[in-house]
Amino acid sequence: MGASDVDPPRDCPLCPRLVAFHRGNRAAYPDFFNAPVPSFGPADGRLLIVGLAPGLRGANRTGRPFTGDYAGDLLYATLIAHGFARGTYDKRPDDGLELVDCRITNAVRCVPPENKPVGSEVSACRPFLLNTIAGMPNLQAILVLGSLAHGATLAALGLRKSACKFGHNAVHPLPDGRTLVSSYHCSRYNTNTGKLTTEMFHAVFGTVRALLDGPPATRS
Repeated sequence: MGASDVDPPRDCPLCPRLVAFHRGNRAAYPDFFNAPVPSFGPADGRLLIVGLAPGLRGANRTGRPFTGDYAGDLLYATLIAHGFARGTYDKRPDDGLELVDCRITNAVRCVPPENKPVGSEVSACRPFLLNTIAGMPNLQAILVLGSLAHGATLAALGLRKSACKFGHNAVHPLPDGRTLVSSYHCSRYNTNTGKLTTEMFHAVFGTVRALLDGPPATRS
């Protein structure tokens, strides 16, 4: 499977509303990436993280998922702390940060108005999410950030939401032997309101690390 099968083309025509939004942003912000944002990280990783959609001044500006906004500040610091990334995160796609055993994508690859994709846009992007999953031969765990990413991932896998209820740090074994873990999205709104704390987010990655590597050995 080539990269073109996994990531939408720069001028993807599938969602008229998002195409028009990109067109306006390219005129207003000519230095921004302003295109469907490709996945980031090695395809042979065991962990896939699925977010909502690029932020206007985050990934839509930089061209790398979760890069350039608060959500990325929290996500990448947590990934580094749990051994899923190395290097220094500096909010730039050329900062040299590398993901380890982990890949990041979004349920919707294009920035939506008001950061709110509609159902048809989530459905139109579903094949790219499915192909991203299919293109990870060693995939063992999928971490979804937020209820929309949760629903989009289940739909891509052909599962009903009722089969895996969304909840923070909820763990759902999947029929194919892999595991789905859900978390509140690491947005500034969620952290400002206390819905998600740094400790809660670290706990999710502790769950993921235990799923992949087993619980830490107890000291005698």
